[in-house]
Amino acid sequence: MFRRTLIAAIAVVPLAFGTVAAKAADIVDTAVSAGNFNTLVAAVQAAGLVDTLKGEGPFTVFAPTDEAFEKLPAGTVEDLLKPENKDQLVAVLTYHVIPGKVMSGDIAGKKMGVKTVQGSELMVDAMDGVKVDNASVVTADIETSNGVIHVIDQVVLPK
Repeated sequence: MFRRTLIAAIAVVPLAFGTVAAKAADIVDTAVSAGNFNTLVAAVQAAGLVDTLKGEGPFTVFAPTDEAFEKLPAGTVEDLLKPENKDQLVAVLTYHVIPGKVMSGDIAGKKMGVKTVQGSELMVDAMDGVKVDNASVVTADIETSNGVIHVIDQVVLPK
């Protein structure tokens, strides 16, 4: 009897630890592991925002893909990544972040302005699909341990 109990206990222990290991990653780690946000991750690092986006949150991030960054005029990304342009880079990146966790279902059928961490208002149109300013959400509701990521096809710039 003791032997069966011990074997059952040994079998259950990895399952319990597996659950802990399967906990959702934070926004930064999720972006890194996705593999198509290399430019965004480099920009977040250059701006000194890694600790913030790994913080408690919750945050809603409209994350432009590498392809979205490639649509910017030539030299734009390189200029933004220069140390002397850090304030401008921070402004662009924080314009992509909304405090709180906003899922696509929360805004479906609505059109509104939402205040970004940068301080400006981002226009969200969820009447037919979801657009943020001039960018389309191509993948919504990627849940993380400290918020949610919505993938967008263009970089949005503060006005």
